[in-house]
Amino acid sequence: MSSSPEASDDPARASELAKAGSRPNPTGAPVLAARAQLEAMGFRPSKRLGQNLLQDVNMARAIARDAKVGPGDIVLEIGPGAGFLSVHLAELEVDLIAVEIDPRLLEVARGVLADYPRVRWILGDALHSKHAFLPELLAALPPSGPWHLVSNLPYSAASPILALAGRLNNPPVSVTVLLQTEVAERIASEPGSGQWGPLSVRIQLAFSARIIRGVPSQLFWPRPQVDSSVLRLELRGDRPAVEDALELDLLVDRLFQHRRQAVGGLISKSLGSRELALELLSSQSVEPTARPETLSAATLLALSRDPRWRSRVRQ
Repeated sequence: MSSSPEASDDPARASELAKAGSRPNPTGAPVLAARAQLEAMGFRPSKRLGQNLLQDVNMARAIARDAKVGPGDIVLEIGPGAGFLSVHLAELEVDLIAVEIDPRLLEVARGVLADYPRVRWILGDALHSKHAFLPELLAALPPSGPWHLVSNLPYSAASPILALAGRLNNPPVSVTVLLQTEVAERIASEPGSGQWGPLSVRIQLAFSARIIRGVPSQLFWPRPQVDSSVLRLELRGDRPAVEDALELDLLVDRLFQHRRQAVGGLISKSLGSRELALELLSSQSVEPTARPETLSAATLLALSRDPRWRSRVRQ
């Protein structure tokens, strides 16, 4: 589900993308100039803000290409930094919404993209809280119709940003993000693995997930102490309604706090009734001895929607 079909599916769209890709791509000159400007300002990347700037031109261009966006697509970029990825997105003639928390980086990024008029800059933290986006960011997004998220996400903020994106009334149809490999693997994991957990469940109910490529640490400034990967998410047509979130979150959080224990005992405690718990599990053919980490996202959603669970957790 995307506003940017593959070339084989839409010849007119393929022509647009080819036209956008035929222009000379930005070289390393803007990156070098921006780096020099930052150093002249005395800028030092903040570990607290997760400022690891991707400065490799070829990798930035590849990520923009991985996003499969083109002329007229609406793209949100969270944490554009000095604009090293932004300029490649702008070259594709997208309508770019760039949200940056650091005013120094925003000033430099504006200079890097001075020749690109289709960029809207927002200064602020994309996360108003762990449970809500910045109001200015939400106001800039389309209330309906397709849009895309493409970013080199700050490692500390990646998980809440992606979880929140999937629960918007009008979520992105695609997400292409650079983030810590450990987080990417957790999001793209499968039931039964040690990485399967609340984050995997919440995001995979809204999106299909796959890791596209690894990104070497030497391509960043400063060089991070962890591995990085590009994660691709595509919106599911059958994603649950936003109204289902409360019951699902309560179920998932309670189960995965004790992921090695049997689900029968855990749900019995939550419902205050062994009999009700067994009825609930039986309705989805779940053995009471099963562990939470073996349950699929679809099964967990079905359990959370059951009236036996809803009626008790809402008391």
